[in-house]
Amino acid sequence: MAHVVNHNPATVHPPAGGYSMGLELTQHRRLLSISGQVPEKTDGTVPEGFEAQCEQAWRNVIAVLAAAGLGVGHLVKVTTFLTDRTQVVTNRTIRRAVLGDHQPALTVVVVETVDSKWLLEIEAIAAE
Repeated sequence: MAHVVNHNPATVHPPAGGYSMGLELTQHRRLLSISGQVPEKTDGTVPEGFEAQCEQAWRNVIAVLAAAGLGVGHLVKVTTFLTDRTQVVTNRTIRRAVLGDHQPALTVVVVETVDSKWLLEIEAIAAE
């Protein structure tokens, strides 16, 4: 695994939790960019409700990581695109459950998705 150094300077407002302000990789061998994962199952269906969709999008991220022989501990940057500000707390709760103690760099923005049935999309970068 890459050697990871977290940078959370005292001169910057501390993170709200579950992420690092900056994450430096040293001595990494591989870098994996994960395209935005939407909340579709393998059969093309989309779960009902934000919580189920968020969990499905994370399952998709984890599947891409696994295909590369990596896990959530290899994530160095995660960007989550939500469709509504009211989803922030639920998104944070699910993300923390998925990541455990791991704290990659993180961005969350509110956007309009390409397909209106998708309530979020998650893209990520992982390193080893």
